[in-house]
Amino acid sequence: MHSPAAAPFEIYLVATPGLEAPLRDEALAAGFPDATTTDGGVAFMGTWTDVWRANLILRGATRVLARMASFRAMHLAQLDKRARKLPWADWLRTNMPVHVEASCKRSRIYHAGAAAQRVATAIREELGAPIAEDAALRIMVRIEDDLVTISIDTTGESLHKRGFKEGVAKAPMRETMAAMFLRQCGYSGTEPVLDPMCGSGTFVIEAAEIALGLYPGRGRDFAFEHLVSFDPGNWADLRKSKDLTPTALRFFGSDRDPGAIRMARANAERSGVADVTRFEQLAIEDLVPPDGPTGLVIINPPYGTRIGQKGPLIGLHRTLGTVLKSRFAGWRVGIVTADRQLAEATGLAFEPALPPVLHGGIRVGLYRAKL
Repeated sequence: MHSPAAAPFEIYLVATPGLEAPLRDEALAAGFPDATTTDGGVAFMGTWTDVWRANLILRGATRVLARMASFRAMHLAQLDKRARKLPWADWLRTNMPVHVEASCKRSRIYHAGAAAQRVATAIREELGAPIAEDAALRIMVRIEDDLVTISIDTTGESLHKRGFKEGVAKAPMRETMAAMFLRQCGYSGTEPVLDPMCGSGTFVIEAAEIALGLYPGRGRDFAFEHLVSFDPGNWADLRKSKDLTPTALRFFGSDRDPGAIRMARANAERSGVADVTRFEQLAIEDLVPPDGPTGLVIINPPYGTRIGQKGPLIGLHRTLGTVLKSRFAGWRVGIVTADRQLAEATGLAFEPALPPVLHGGIRVGLYRAKL
């Protein structure tokens, strides 16, 4: 059995496409040394305790995979034979159902369904664990250039599901993305944040949680709790090992839609940040900076592809730019949009562009400026 102190293995953090670099920065800052960006994510060597901690504390990862084995296989019989030799009993419980998924790229084994089936059969016959479509535990088989990598998805439901948000606005920003956009804007929890088109409050709530030092995974369950290596005592210690950072800062959201404000307040309440957040119904033209220090204005305005058409949106962005330039001197701005023309309609002088990010099948960019 792998004790948490057993030999390190590769831990792979799945990133939102385009946000690998800030996720690597977050992993390094969180004390996961040697974290490096790879295709679609971030990898580092670690132990089971690191797996638990990554799921609990990282804000930008979509999921955490434990890479348990890799070997070459040119055909299905070879895959079958090697899969049967793996120490499944070190990782999986015999009574816990698993689901196997496979992907094949540039390999002689090209049928993903058949590859998944061979590994599933090996697990069932060698270990005795049941195979089920809807199992809470997923084994991921990746075959690329004939190299098979076998990983355990230690997360379960995607990490953007923090476990607190019930209300969601029309085009919601995922918490994992919001956290990485905040990081790319230089936010570290030591200044106020304001979102004047806050929808269900994602940016404001993430910013408040970062300032207070709340772990994003504090309110949910994880797939790793079903593995042989899981130690409930150590996990309980990890979850409670941090005092909250008191903050005098406040985090502000406004929106012209009263339904969004009700939703944002309820989400903040469930997340435990109601005391440091303020939400009010307000049109952009009535926006004024809150009392206190300058900070970051961050906005994910509608961009036409999803909610309406472009004409009125140009006017909205012009108004936004005018309000920010005339009233928010000394603040920084981050605007997330799929349309460069809309960003430019604000008239702000943007810093060099960052790589585009995939958000619900749309490529969006983060446009940053100083006022």
